[in-house]
Amino acid sequence: MGYLSIGWVITCGFVGTLFGDQLYFLIGRRHGAGFLARRPTWQARSQQVYRIMERYPVLLILGFRFIYGIRTVTPFAIGMSNISYLRFALLNMLGAGLWAVAIGLAGFYFGHGVEVVLGDIKHYELEVLAFVIAVGVLVWTVFLFRRRNTRL
Repeated sequence: MGYLSIGWVITCGFVGTLFGDQLYFLIGRRHGAGFLARRPTWQARSQQVYRIMERYPVLLILGFRFIYGIRTVTPFAIGMSNISYLRFALLNMLGAGLWAVAIGLAGFYFGHGVEVVLGDIKHYELEVLAFVIAVGVLVWTVFLFRRRNTRL
C-alpha cells in the first residue's frame, strides 16, 4: 500500500533475525543446560534439532528459519553444539539474508495480489483494522479465561 519501503522491510527483517539468532546462539553456548532445563518444551525440540544437525548441519543453519516448530530453539541448540561461533555467524548471516528477502518479497507480492483482488482497499482500512483488533481482543480474552480456569 506504499506505507513501507520493501528495501527497509527486508533490511529490518535481516537485522532482527540475525541479531536475535546470534543472541540465542550465545545463550545456548554460555547457559545451555541450565537454560534448557527451565524450558521443558524446548528439550524435545532440541533433540529434533540435534538429529537434523547430525546429517545436515549447513542446511539446518541456512534454513531453520523456514521450519515451523523448531525456529526459535534451533540457534540455541546449535550454540550448545561444537559448531564454531564464526561458522555459525557466517552461515547465520547468509540464512538471515535469504529469509528476509524471501519473506519480504512474499509479503510484498501477497499484499499486491490482495490489493488487485479486492480492488481499492483503502476505503475499508479502518473497518479491517477494527475487525482485526476485535478478533485479537477476543482471542486474548479467551486465552486469559482458559488460563485462569486451568489454574483453579
